[in-house]
Amino acid sequence: MAEQATQDRQFTAQPPPLPAKYTRAARKTRVGEVISERMNKTIVVRTITRVPHPKFGKIVKQIRRFYAHDEENKAKTGDTVRIMETRPLSRSNCYGADSIQT
Repeated sequence: MAEQATQDRQFTAQPPPLPAKYTRAARKTRVGEVISERMNKTIVVRTITRVPHPKFGKIVKQIRRFYAHDEENKAKTGDTVRIMETRPLSRSNCYGADSIQT
């Protein structure tokens, strides 16, 4: 009887939470427009960031291209997508398409 009680406790008890140094950090997300979806399971996303010029102060646009993983090939050119950092999936692809808005 006592053996059965200890076995039940082993399966129902949950481990204590991990300390903060072992938990995963928040991943960066970006919103951009799909400019190419010709590759299989990969899309190219253009993000535009508005920042002040360091010397003159005028607001300028910084355009950057990211390769993102699109497992189901759902994103089409012109769609607005949110991409999120992931582990490196290939040589140039280290973002995943999180959600797609048309």
